[in-house]
Amino acid sequence: MPSFQYVYILRSECGEHHYVGCTKDLKKRLKKHNKGDVPHTAKHRPWYIQTAIAFSDIKKAADFERYLKSHSGRSFASKHF
Repeated sequence: MPSFQYVYILRSECGEHHYVGCTKDLKKRLKKHNKGDVPHTAKHRPWYIQTAIAFSDIKKAADFERYLKSHSGRSFASKHF
């Protein structure tokens, strides 16, 4: 079975904040965000997964995550996700 890398966008339940990340285990990573173990997201809990995209190529996943964190990537995400 192939191993996937996920690029994900989290949305705070209040709807005012988002976070882009990359992981191999989405459920475990979401639990860490909601538990407060990730400093960048700790104060805007709780979070839910708005979008998750699976990649079989880790480099492509990392490149897409970097793109989503850029100005044009944020614009793309707000239009399409």
